[in-house]
Amino acid sequence: MAKLRFRHLRMLQTLQATGSLRAASQALNLTQPAMSKALAEIESAFGFALFLRTARGLTPTVQGEVVLRGAAMLLQELSHLRTDALTADRYAAKIRIGAPPFVAQTYLCGVVEKLVNHEAALRVQLLEDRVPALLHALQHGEIDALITTFPLQMLESSAGALECIKLFEVQFAVVAPAKHPLVRSRSVDWNRLSQERWVMPAEGSMGRKLLEDCFTHAGIPAPLPVVESTNPTTGIQFVAAGLGIGIVPDMTLLRRSPVLAGSVKQIRVQPAPPSSVVALIFRAGAPHPRVALLQDALVQIFQQDT
Repeated sequence: MAKLRFRHLRMLQTLQATGSLRAASQALNLTQPAMSKALAEIESAFGFALFLRTARGLTPTVQGEVVLRGAAMLLQELSHLRTDALTADRYAAKIRIGAPPFVAQTYLCGVVEKLVNHEAALRVQLLEDRVPALLHALQHGEIDALITTFPLQMLESSAGALECIKLFEVQFAVVAPAKHPLVRSRSVDWNRLSQERWVMPAEGSMGRKLLEDCFTHAGIPAPLPVVESTNPTTGIQFVAAGLGIGIVPDMTLLRRSPVLAGSVKQIRVQPAPPSSVVALIFRAGAPHPRVALLQDALVQIFQQDT
């Protein structure tokens, strides 16, 4: 393993991206025999095959997938280290945080304020995206940690590679325009909701899966939405415009928006959508100083709230 160099990690990335020795050697300006020899040396250092050779090219083995994720993370960390060094006279470090839009818009302002006002002079880079993309970014070293709804089924595939700390729970709510007749009902079931036009989170998102599960548990198919949006705030605006009913991950999102206040109200649904845990998720291993700073800021904010 001591023979491995960062150039070997870049070779692995290029092999994964191109899918063939020939294409990778061209991209790296090497001969194909030299590329093949380098791959053999890398696999020898690890002690197992990283790619399966097929007529269609190279496919990562199970072990290779792990190594490729690690290679991407190490290369990202090296790039991050260079950036920190270049700005060391102004900032002690840059903390890279991932969060879905509703968490970023509702909960992170105070956390970011704590970080940028820290005595160590920190910078913050925030990536807002859907949970699957955020987990991919975390596993590949593009962010230091993410704060998101707790994706059990996604974390199971990364058992041992990621750690998580529960922060709090949020309650999802079905909402409609303020003058919608269902707002005045004392109780509305999912069968009745299936007859409405819907503004839903994007397909594959955590919010969309939660909503579809609610209909499945009620024994009815989920309706096809008339509008899909990746941003909860945008979705609520469509609801306020009367395009359909929708779901919000937290009513706090409505209360903190002066534009939406009063224009959208909650429907009393039985059974109510389940709550979801929001957690701090980070890569397992040796304690990371940037993650420790983020965790400290989170503790301070949520201790104040309680």
